[in-house]
Amino acid sequence: MAPPSAEVPHAIRPHGWGTLLYVPLLYAAGWLVSRPLALVAPGWRSDQVDLAGLVVALLLLLVSLPMRLRRVWQEPHPWARLGVAVPPAVALRSGVRGLLKALALLVLVAGALLLAGQAQWLGEVHGALLLNGLLLLIGVGFAEELLFRGWLWGELDLLVGPRRALLLQAVIFALLHPWYRAPGLEAVGLLGGLVLLGLVLALQRRADGGSLWGAVGLHGGLVGGWFLVQKGLLQISPAAPAWWVGPGGADINPIGGLIGWIGLAALLWVRRRWWNGANGSP
Repeated sequence: MAPPSAEVPHAIRPHGWGTLLYVPLLYAAGWLVSRPLALVAPGWRSDQVDLAGLVVALLLLLVSLPMRLRRVWQEPHPWARLGVAVPPAVALRSGVRGLLKALALLVLVAGALLLAGQAQWLGEVHGALLLNGLLLLIGVGFAEELLFRGWLWGELDLLVGPRRALLLQAVIFALLHPWYRAPGLEAVGLLGGLVLLGLVLALQRRADGGSLWGAVGLHGGLVGGWFLVQKGLLQISPAAPAWWVGPGGADINPIGGLIGWIGLAALLWVRRRWWNGANGSP
């Protein structure tokens, strides 16, 4: 399937300041709109008010993004260009492929911990836990992939060209996550893992012919699936070294550890034929 972006000439260049300020302005608008909730609903915690602000910012993104693509990218079919509006069979196939890769990575991490005696199988899963995992899968997976592998990657492709855009979107994706909260070398490991994940997700989209749903399934499956693993399926030993399992202490992020790096590097190797843009988007 030819990607929609192949029809748009690279002579079209967004304004750099517009690219830089677009998302921060949406976030600021969401933050401002959510502040009165603290007065209207005094029982809400500050994190709940902040979450409401993120929801508002996401809604603003969904409303403004197609208008931005039409005006700045001169794209008449914005949702197709972003990889969202694809045939249902393509969306289903790519989404399932992404979920299966997420499952394989989770099995790798969980299996390595169990074999090393650094985790104990609990198998405790209930409805509320499943619902939270599903919400994380859909919410984080769709929102972040629309933002990073949809809008940002396409915008950078027009600004700096496809080769640099592939790496740059992964670096920006990594830097905008709270990797810096981990101590010392653990922060470096987490930052590197996030860069690897950003590259894997971009190559997943290319492998799916421009469809965003495989990246959504992979990203959301990792976030929601690891939530289920850590909160119900496994009890991970606090003695497990961070360099192996990942930083975070009681809230481990496995992509910052050696196991996660191995799994992500394996996916990059499998997807290496799409590094130069064959069959996919942008």
